[in-house]
Amino acid sequence: MLNINFLFPFSLTEPIKGIYLTSKSVSTTDKFNELTSLVDNTGLNTMVIDVKDDEGKITYDSELPLVNEIQSDKNAPIKDLASVVQTLKEKNIYTIARIVVFKDPYLAKKKSEWAIKSKNRTLWKDKSGIMWVDPHRQEVWDYSISIAQEVSKFGFDEVQWDYVRFPDYKNIDKEVSFASSPFPTKEAAIGGFLQYAYSKVKTPNLTISADVFGLTTSVKDDMGIGQKWETMTQHVDVISPMMYPSHYAKGTYGIANPEASPYQLIKKGLQDAIAKNHEVQSQGKPVAKIRPWYQDFDMRIPYRIKEVQDQIRAGNELGITEYLLWNAGNTYTFSRNASKR
Repeated sequence: MLNINFLFPFSLTEPIKGIYLTSKSVSTTDKFNELTSLVDNTGLNTMVIDVKDDEGKITYDSELPLVNEIQSDKNAPIKDLASVVQTLKEKNIYTIARIVVFKDPYLAKKKSEWAIKSKNRTLWKDKSGIMWVDPHRQEVWDYSISIAQEVSKFGFDEVQWDYVRFPDYKNIDKEVSFASSPFPTKEAAIGGFLQYAYSKVKTPNLTISADVFGLTTSVKDDMGIGQKWETMTQHVDVISPMMYPSHYAKGTYGIANPEASPYQLIKKGLQDAIAKNHEVQSQGKPVAKIRPWYQDFDMRIPYRIKEVQDQIRAGNELGITEYLLWNAGNTYTFSRNASKR
C-alpha cells in the first residue's frame, strides 16, 4: 500500500516535495503527462527541470548572445519552456530550474580559455574524460547567471545550482593551474560565486538553492572540491545535500552498510547538518533551509517504497519535511509500484 506521507491536498504553504525531470522527459508528451499525473496523484508538488544539463547543453531556445554564439542550445529538446512552466503553475506545481554550473564540457570546448587547464596548458579532463570550466573565472560565473536570469522570466519559482564545485579528484592540485582570482582557496571561490550569483539572480519571487555532496553535512573540510557547508549555507535560500545511501562508504557513521540502512544514514547525516546550521546561526550569520535529495534508484540494493519511505521518515523526525527524489531515468517508485496501492 502506498503510504509515504504524500497524500494531502497541496497548497503553496505545504513543504516542497519533488522529483527530477530530464529535458527528454519534459519534451516527450507521454512521459511528461505521466510524471505530471504522478505529482497530481501522490501529493508530490514540485518538479526540478534541467535547463542547463550535465553536458553543458541548454535545453530550451535561448536568446542569450553567448548561448547563440556557441550554439549551446542547438537542437534544444524543450521547444517552449515558458509554456511548460505555465502549464505546471496552472496545476499548482512548484517549478525549479536546475543549472549545472562548473561541469560544462561544452563550454570548455567552445571557450577553451575558460576551461580548467593542466600545468602544461592543455585542456584538463577528469577521470571520466570530461572537461570542466574553471570556477575561478568570472566569465564562467556570468554565463550560468545569465541563464538563471533568463529562465526566471519564464516564471520558475526557484533556481538550483548543481555541480557548484571543483572536480572530485584528489590529485587535481598537482595537475592543474587554475586562473588567477581574488580567492585563495576552492572554498572561497565557491562561496564567492554563490554570494555574487545571489546578488545578481535573487528576487522576492525567486528562491535560490544549491546541491552539495551528502558528506558535506558531516565533514570538517571542503572535501577538496570547495564545498564547505558552513560557507555555502550562508549564500543560498535552500541547501540540498545529495544523501544517496548507495554513495556512502561502508562503515560511514559506524553503519556497516549504509545502502541497506537508509533510515539510519539519513538520520545521522541530517543531524549533523542541523548542528552545523545552528553553529553558523550562533555567530549571527544567515543559514539556508535544509532540503535533502533522497535516493529513488537502484544500485546494489533495490530501492522500493520502504527504502524511500525510510529516508523521508528520518528527515520528518528531525523536522526536515522538504525533500527531492532523484532518479536519472525519471522512473519513480510510486509509478513502479502503482499497482500495489
